[in-house]
Amino acid sequence: MSAAAMIAVTTGGGDGDGGTQQQGGGGGYTNHSHSHFDISQLPSITQGMSADEEAMKRRKTCRFMEEAGRVLKLPRVAISTGMVFFHRFYAKHAFQEHDRFEVAVAALVLAAKTEEAPKKVNTVIQECYKLKARAMQAGRLSAQQHKRNTTTPTTTSDTSGTSGGTSGGGVSSSVSPKVAGGEVDASSSSATTTTTTPSSSYLDTKGEDFLKLKERILLLERIILHTIGFELSIDHPYKFFVDMIKKLISTRQLQYTKTSKKSSTTTGSGGGTKKTSEIMSQMMNELVQYSMSTANDSYQTSLCLQFGPQEIATACVYLACMFSDVEPVTGTNDWKHTLVAARSSTSSSTTTTNDPDKDIDVEALVSLCVQIIDLIAEKKASDTESVRKIRKALGLLKSHNSSSTGTTTGQGQQPVGPSTTTTTTGGSGGKSPRPPPPPSGGSDGGLTEPLSPQNKRPRVG
Repeated sequence: MSAAAMIAVTTGGGDGDGGTQQQGGGGGYTNHSHSHFDISQLPSITQGMSADEEAMKRRKTCRFMEEAGRVLKLPRVAISTGMVFFHRFYAKHAFQEHDRFEVAVAALVLAAKTEEAPKKVNTVIQECYKLKARAMQAGRLSAQQHKRNTTTPTTTSDTSGTSGGTSGGGVSSSVSPKVAGGEVDASSSSATTTTTTPSSSYLDTKGEDFLKLKERILLLERIILHTIGFELSIDHPYKFFVDMIKKLISTRQLQYTKTSKKSSTTTGSGGGTKKTSEIMSQMMNELVQYSMSTANDSYQTSLCLQFGPQEIATACVYLACMFSDVEPVTGTNDWKHTLVAARSSTSSSTTTTNDPDKDIDVEALVSLCVQIIDLIAEKKASDTESVRKIRKALGLLKSHNSSSTGTTTGQGQQPVGPSTTTTTTGGSGGKSPRPPPPPSGGSDGGLTEPLSPQNKRPRVG
């Protein structure tokens, strides 16, 4: 089958939407994409994969892409763009159909070009292949160590995904999450390389295996382009949360909590104004760093498909404040008004035509925060004290919003109901072309409830 025929078959779909539509394919990934969400329509799940396994594959592959981008010295925005391409691709295709390792490499190649940081295809393939080989070798050593430490025999799937062309094999199907998740440090990488045979960690650029792999990568790059409708301009939350934090700091709408040790540094003999400016500068740096880390973590989930970049940025700012022991000067119950003020200023300063309403959907904010902190808890393998504090704060924020919206229900607002919602779709059957259904909030291990096809977001009980 020729490359053109392969693209036509792979991107044709069964809904008449095609893969090359300019507006239908790209428009489905805008801020309104969450209104079309239905986890049951994900291709991988319709073909028998569980939601947890589908979410795990997304997480592990994105961590691999992050480590590969670091090795290739790609800008952070290029790595994030590659992850968005990856998530969009598997919103239309099944993991059973394409090797996620090869899709990840093709997404990085395309993202590097898009963000004006192109890398040679041969270089990207070589570095990613070596990273995969080291990770798999480390996984085998870890499995052998585990067998020696335990008397009971354990089964491992070392052979799955060992070949670049294995369908659905991927980077880390048999590798521990820390290794496959892009958390391999330099010392462990070099140590592993010495135990790996050259034939398994290096591909001859003139060999048949390399040429076939390169051909598949280039073909997948074209398939990704058709799948995303050639929409290469990606808006990330970075610029939004930086503007929001600047606005909040310049207008002095935030302060350290009374229980925070940092709040005591504002007092001192003389130079009070200087001390306050130093504290605000420290607060800004701290909030930006926490927001950046949170936004980067969010790309390991499907949040970039469920919500727009400004909504994600708002959640990042809120979580950064919680981690930094920062609260609104008007009180801890005034988060909604504080964030609305900061977000409305950023909306007015941008020229985007699809800016969301200035008001903040608290349930969307809670859903975003829950998915992110669940991911953080999964990485730390436990709920830390700060994570438990944020969970409690989110519950209070939701209950406070429920009580406030309940008083205005008679004015046309819908009351906050239970998490179960009706599944009737608002004309979803008539969409042609329709955007691919984004992954669920359970993309991070099924830790949150899925959105319904109706314009609903998951409730957090």
